[in-house]
Amino acid sequence: MSRRRLSAVVAVLALSAATPALLPAGEASAAACSSYPNWVAGRSYAAGDIVRYTDGRAYIAEHANPGYDPVISTWYWEPYACDSGPGTPVGSFVVTEAQFHQMFPSRNSFYTYSGLTSALSAFPGFATTGDTTTKKREAAAFLANVSHETGGLVHIVEQNTANYPHYCDWSQPYGCPAGQAAYYGRGPIQLSWNFNYKAAGDALGINLLGNPWLVERDASVAWKTGLWYWNTQTGPGTMTPHNAMVNGAGFGQTIRSINGSLECDGRNPAQVQSRVSTYQRFAQILGVDPGGNLYC
Repeated sequence: MSRRRLSAVVAVLALSAATPALLPAGEASAAACSSYPNWVAGRSYAAGDIVRYTDGRAYIAEHANPGYDPVISTWYWEPYACDSGPGTPVGSFVVTEAQFHQMFPSRNSFYTYSGLTSALSAFPGFATTGDTTTKKREAAAFLANVSHETGGLVHIVEQNTANYPHYCDWSQPYGCPAGQAAYYGRGPIQLSWNFNYKAAGDALGINLLGNPWLVERDASVAWKTGLWYWNTQTGPGTMTPHNAMVNGAGFGQTIRSINGSLECDGRNPAQVQSRVSTYQRFAQILGVDPGGNLYC
């Protein structure tokens, strides 16, 4: 797993999973959910399977299970909104909810699909620029890097609490109003350091400098910080990850912009390969060729 954080100071992070919670979901109409198979008690289901329950509503398996009741075993199942029909993305997003679940079958329930889609409005060019192939490649690239950073969207915050006090740069004029140890890594790209919380918060119109805990408590805010970095920051690279994908530089340049100082140019080929393999798998799920220039 990558240990790059959003600063010039390199810190090796170990992450911990937050306690799962039920995901919010709207109720799907019985008619729209009619295409899914009926749930059968005692039949084995894999994570990502979608069934129609006896009340006509659809449920998606959050975790593999031997046929538990979706209404009773709510850790294993969540309501699935299928009003737009199977395979239809939310709004203009090129990743459907079913595909998202397929990519992240063991994800922490904090990282909701609805949180991701609600965050997209903050960066309207993300996964909407260029032709369909470009859009799908960018979405796959972002989610692949996020997957690598968080262990498959399992981890939310940095586990090594001994590192927490190190992320306050008192030379900044605004200091660390939330406290010396408040700016540890959080979210899909592990936002850290007071100056990064300040910059991301200013860009998003959210007081993250004063309340950095929003990144670990609000799924939409967490996703927005990841998209902020993806769309606006070059990190150790020469271009933003967004520009790398829409301008044809390739997936390898997204790695360079996210963790190039630790992984690229032969520094850690195993980590680079892990990111590339995940990107190729996600591209396959989206039905798009991953393109060239995969490595850095």
